[in-house]
Amino acid sequence: MEYTYSLILFFTVIICFIASFDKRIGFNRHFGAFIKAAILVAIPFIAWDIYFTASNVWWFNTDYTLGITIAGLPLEEMLFFIFIPFSCVFTYYSIDKYYKWDSLSALNNILVFVSVIVLSLVALLNTDKLYTLVTAVATILTLLYLHFVVRAVWITKASLVFTILMLGFFPVNGILTGTGIESPIVNYNPKEFLGIRMLTIPVEDAVYGYTQFLLVLYFFKKNQIKQNA
Repeated sequence: MEYTYSLILFFTVIICFIASFDKRIGFNRHFGAFIKAAILVAIPFIAWDIYFTASNVWWFNTDYTLGITIAGLPLEEMLFFIFIPFSCVFTYYSIDKYYKWDSLSALNNILVFVSVIVLSLVALLNTDKLYTLVTAVATILTLLYLHFVVRAVWITKASLVFTILMLGFFPVNGILTGTGIESPIVNYNPKEFLGIRMLTIPVEDAVYGYTQFLLVLYFFKKNQIKQNA
């Protein structure tokens, strides 16, 4: 039982890690670029996690963890910010290697415009729900920065890949939030989120994961450019 969270992480990353060494993919050559990007993004996300845990926005059932905690977070929760992005970025890298989908960049304006409008309304209507509010604002700022400041042409492509990644998101986050086990590993304060769940998963989790994915991918690409310079 105490190995549940760690096993979730292990099985999430192991296939992608082994496949990284496939010569047709060669993602292992970019491990350095990924680690730098993941750690950089993990710092504010872990700080967010620590604050929300201390504020009782969410909490962890340590029956499913190894019992090692750092700043109130289980060790597995810290590793989450490396292992999950690894599988996500690996998937994007592998798809992008064979399917460029460059024409999708034409949809960036629509995607960002609609997303920002919807998220802004959600934030304004739910200022009393901390998880909902912070997640919406963080995603708005991320999209605005990527689209208008750095002019990332891959936003729609990354969004489509993230939609594909939802196939893995449901079992992983599903178990974390209580699917198939006696009680959730991660528990949420009902006063701090919308209460809309996909099976057992709060809809905010998907938006949270999307934002994290976009940021890690941005810094990964940036590190790749430096690596190849």
